[in-house]
Amino acid sequence: MGRRALIDQQELRRLAAQGLSNAELAARFGVSESGILQAKRAAGLSKPMLDHSRAIPWKLNRAHAQSGPATNLRNLSSVAQGRVIPKEKLNTALRWAERLVSAGLDVAYDPEHGFREVPAASGESLVGKVLAEARGALAPNPSEE
Repeated sequence: MGRRALIDQQELRRLAAQGLSNAELAARFGVSESGILQAKRAAGLSKPMLDHSRAIPWKLNRAHAQSGPATNLRNLSSVAQGRVIPKEKLNTALRWAERLVSAGLDVAYDPEHGFREVPAASGESLVGKVLAEARGALAPNPSEE
């Protein structure tokens, strides 16, 4: 096990604010890019990781990870967790989810065949729940008006 490199967090903040890449920062501090990512997390310089397990409760086969349903569920989950995504991606995900919900459909997944649309169980629509959470995050907060 190697010794833990000491990275001055103030210097890291200053250099990161100047726009140095992770590779440049790693060379500057004599650590790996992974070490820089860890130091940025410790210094509060990186966005918190999002957890999409509520929106995508399955272990996805690599071939299906970038499919339309997976992407739309991830985008809605991101919005529900407060992340801002490009308007086009948001609109695509909202239209997709609204189409399914209004038709009484949901998605199911199996690793061999991928996603498929299925009739939603009464009150148990995964897409409906993710859509509602995203809409809730998009709705203006009355106390802020």
